[in-house]
Amino acid sequence: MKKILALVLAMLMALSLVACGGSSDDTATDDTSDSTTTEEESGTDEEEAEAEADADAEVEETGDVEAADSITLWTYPIGGWGTEETVNELIAGFTEATGISVTVEYLDYTNGDEKVNTALAAGEGPDLIMEGPERLVADWGASGYMVDISDLLDDTDIAEINSAALDACYGDDGAVYEYPLVMTAHCMAINKTVFEAAGAMQYLDEETHLWNSSEDFFAAVQAVYEYTGSTVGAIYCGGQGGDQGTRALVNNLYGGTFASADHTSYTWNSEENIKALEALVACEGIEFDASIVGGDEIAQFYQGTLNMAFCWNIAQQLDPNTAGTGSGLTLSGDEILFMAFPTEDGSDPELCGGIWGFGIFDNGDDAKIAAAKLFIQYMCDSEATADAVTAANYFAVRDTVVDGTVDISDIWADNEIMNEYNILMQYLGDYYQVTTNWTAARYQWWNMLQVIGAGGDVAEAVETYATNADNGVSE
Repeated sequence: MKKILALVLAMLMALSLVACGGSSDDTATDDTSDSTTTEEESGTDEEEAEAEADADAEVEETGDVEAADSITLWTYPIGGWGTEETVNELIAGFTEATGISVTVEYLDYTNGDEKVNTALAAGEGPDLIMEGPERLVADWGASGYMVDISDLLDDTDIAEINSAALDACYGDDGAVYEYPLVMTAHCMAINKTVFEAAGAMQYLDEETHLWNSSEDFFAAVQAVYEYTGSTVGAIYCGGQGGDQGTRALVNNLYGGTFASADHTSYTWNSEENIKALEALVACEGIEFDASIVGGDEIAQFYQGTLNMAFCWNIAQQLDPNTAGTGSGLTLSGDEILFMAFPTEDGSDPELCGGIWGFGIFDNGDDAKIAAAKLFIQYMCDSEATADAVTAANYFAVRDTVVDGTVDISDIWADNEIMNEYNILMQYLGDYYQVTTNWTAARYQWWNMLQVIGAGGDVAEAVETYATNADNGVSE
């Protein structure tokens, strides 16, 4: 925790100087009466000068070090970061190390965005937020709500952090709006127990977690549908929650894409994607369901109502439906097998990546910004990082922290499921979630699926809604 301790030392030194009669434009929030020292207590003038120089160096690196004594954090349900007991343990360590308390509010993907946007519009946003670049960078960062935290990244940090993950944290203006902590590959899942009973396992490779082909994917769905007599998988489109699953399914089936390589436009109005959507509409075992979003689909899969889930990842595999009743098992004890999305020839799927980390809202309070930066460094670049990563149930974006002195590459060494899931990480595709007009694109995507599910012409709907996305239409 070298950086954390250095920052705390700098903060205390600054407060000590104020108490000794130094001038300051800001009013310290901490009680500094015990910080006053005499020359005999603090050492020689030379030692004081050296300590002050160290403090000044930290000020230059991280800004105002007179950090506030309390901050607020809002977090989306990113593994255990959506669980109060887990987060309280992490924050207790931070508070003990820095003296800064943290008030936490837990968001969900049903109304979390609306809650944040309403707070920002009222000038009442949190100090910190935990989520992915699609919100922190492409939305709130691009809209001017967030602090540039590039000063938290030195050359060693940049070398340590996965380059693809870090690249996604930069805005178009070159500012860094997110400090990444964890990443994963999103995937789908099947009820292996039911698939075995239906004779559908022949259509996939259990060891590689790949489908033999798109044709075999549909054959498997048909086999399970005939065996159960009910819907196998749902194209959920009640909102944008968990929409990475439906995007990846459609794009992979016949080799389509969602956005341009330069992240300036949307390309889902392609022949490949039209073919995929038409095939899904025609499939008896697939239902377009405008009454649910991804979280609802996961719950129905866990409960056995559905036997296939498109909104899946390692956090779900470790704790399906966050029910705490056993890794890789449904409510009834059926075995869950995670799978890549199907491709036409069965090879090289492109999976949507998940990247999560922290950003700071610019609420005009330098002291709270300084405290929020301490929080980020504590969670993402200290001895505490391993605990912050494992709490998320995802993979760390780096192998070492604290200038390469602390190895965190083996934190999942004893977890069989994490090690097996790692096979999917090689299929991470382009992180297109930072494409221009991303918020509009997500809105247009699920509305398009609703129209198609209600019987609308696929080609016409695809063209209309992709164009709306390019034009930034979000209502």
